[in-house]
This record gives sequence, C-alpha cells and structure tokens, in this order.
Amino acid sequence: MTQFSTKQVENYTDEDFEKVEEQEKALATLTMALSPENAQGFREYTSAKALWEALIEVYEGNEDMKQSRQDMLRQKFNMFNHVLGETLENQLQRFITLTIEMSCAGVSVTRLEINKKLLNSLPKSWDMNVSMIKKKKT
Repeated sequence: MTQFSTKQVENYTDEDFEKVEEQEKALATLTMALSPENAQGFREYTSAKALWEALIEVYEGNEDMKQSRQDMLRQKFNMFNHVLGETLENQLQRFITLTIEMSCAGVSVTRLEINKKLLNSLPKSWDMNVSMIKKKKT
C-alpha cells in the first residue's frame, strides 16, 4: 500500500484498486494463518510484504542463524551412530528425521553419503550384512 500513499484515492485506477485488494487479502491470509498468541507479536505490520519478511526473520532467522543451523545439522549427521539399546526402527526414524531436517535447512548431502552413513551407523550385529552390502557392486 505504500506505493499508493502518494496518490489520492479518487485518482486510483481500477488496477490500483485491484492491487490494494490483493495486498489486503494477502495480509489477511497471513494474519489468519498465525495462532492468536503469535499474531499478537505481529500486529504492527500493515502490509503483507512487511509481515512476510518479519515472519521469515523470526522463524527462519538471519543468514548467520541459518549457517549455524546448517553447521549443527552437518555435525549431527557426521556424529550419527547407533545408540546402545535402541531398536533399529527407532534408529531409522532418527536418521530419516535428521536427513529431512538437513534437506529443509538447505544442507546438501549426496545419496551415496546418506547410504554410507546409515550403513556405518548400524549396530554391530549387522556387521556381516554391512560387509556384504559394501562388497556388492551395483
């Protein structure tokens, strides 16, 4: 709406009115998507663009925060291992969750790296199977 603030309403074209209506709909949509508790903190934003940018800043963080999160996820991936007493199902679920988090955070890992990490993290009781899988070429 800031682009229209220099124009008097009586000078608006049909296109100007459509843009204002789109902006109002976008702002309403974003506002309604927030829970009442979260919406309180964003009441000061009067345009969809400003609200969107504020939401990105709060929920995704700035570039330093994103980089820090990526670094933390890489480290978590590198250190991933079987936890004594953990079921294979739980380990796989932890691994899948981690790889999804990495993907969402923009951390790229090749399929080969993922497969290798998973094989190397399996419990000792899987050593024979892991050896056979590693020897087999596809």
